[in-house]
Amino acid sequence: MNANQDFVLFTDTAADLTPEMIAHYGLHIVELNVFMKDTPAQNCTLRGADFYRALQSGKVACTSAANLSSFRAAFGEVLAAGKDILYLAFSSALSCMYQTGIIAAEEMQAEYPDRRIIVIDTLCASMGEGLLVCRTAEQMQTGLSLDETAAYAMENRLKTIHWFTVDDLMFLKRGGRVGAVSAFAGSLLGIKPVMNVSDEGKLIPKTKVRGRRSALLALAAHYGEECTDKSATVFIAHADSLRDAEFLRDTLRNQYGAERLVIGEIGPVIGAHSGPGTIALFYPGTERA
Repeated sequence: MNANQDFVLFTDTAADLTPEMIAHYGLHIVELNVFMKDTPAQNCTLRGADFYRALQSGKVACTSAANLSSFRAAFGEVLAAGKDILYLAFSSALSCMYQTGIIAAEEMQAEYPDRRIIVIDTLCASMGEGLLVCRTAEQMQTGLSLDETAAYAMENRLKTIHWFTVDDLMFLKRGGRVGAVSAFAGSLLGIKPVMNVSDEGKLIPKTKVRGRRSALLALAAHYGEECTDKSATVFIAHADSLRDAEFLRDTLRNQYGAERLVIGEIGPVIGAHSGPGTIALFYPGTERA
């Protein structure tokens, strides 16, 4: 980040960005809460394969938004240093991070009347949110003002395309995304849902295919049809399923001409609801299907 920039960029842990990405772009992070149902008073410290193995063993992970005091502490440190804030928040259809961020901004604005805080509902999730944040940070680094950077994020949030598939429908059933009968039948028959994120920031089942490989190829086909810039960075996120993520990466590169592909992990915030084996694909397009 430009040391002379008069504002900083915030996002949250739902964006699934790596520590290296966070450091590279000079981002500030607000953390959502993740805990196991049998130990609700303790924050879950499991990550990566350990987290997903716990889910597979029958543990149930729960999530909640950061509380107002967490936002106040995070925002207050930056405002006290004389900087303004742009916060790109996890989709309001999936969490109350945006709404809590708005309340915190209003309260902190009263305490720091000379500072500005802009909170944007990204209508994005996981590394789709992360992709929008990274692209916005790149624009910010060119010297754009706070308002210009916020305008870029608003203009591109619905042009950040999300497609994903899950390995076990029972996790979506637990979160109310599919009915119990459908989930049970799908798990038995090897039916895999292909889903996207709508303009309202909701998870929407679009089609079902038989078999994991067919689901991955369906994600790649959407990229081929919808991506507007094959040279743009593409994010692939996985929940302890690196081999499948690499298969998708190679398919995008070899069959569809994708040039810049980044593989990352789906963290506990998203993984608690999508489950192990989830594969997600994010890229720029003109509109969401």
